[in-house]
Amino acid sequence: MEINKNIEDRIEDTLNVMDAIEEVKVSPFFKDKTMQKLFAEKEEEPLIGTWFSPRLQLATLVCFIVLNVLAFTQLDSNKHDQDISEFAETYGLSSSSDASLFN
Repeated sequence: MEINKNIEDRIEDTLNVMDAIEEVKVSPFFKDKTMQKLFAEKEEEPLIGTWFSPRLQLATLVCFIVLNVLAFTQLDSNKHDQDISEFAETYGLSSSSDASLFN
């Protein structure tokens, strides 16, 4: 029965704590200040719109055009064809005019 008495004492202590709770004093403008802070955060610009601004778009376009112009000026079609032929011959992929066993 000692266990039941111990449990009853704990229940009584818990209920007595409820009597000690008092009303909290809050500033009359607490709700207004809180609502202003909440709505102020929602009015900020989205992050996506700021990082890809028109200035950044223009800079990206200019870099892209400059890289393409450099690539086209450096491109030498004869050298490219020679490199492909050399690669094909190295790995036995070229169709040479040598006599094959099947001809």
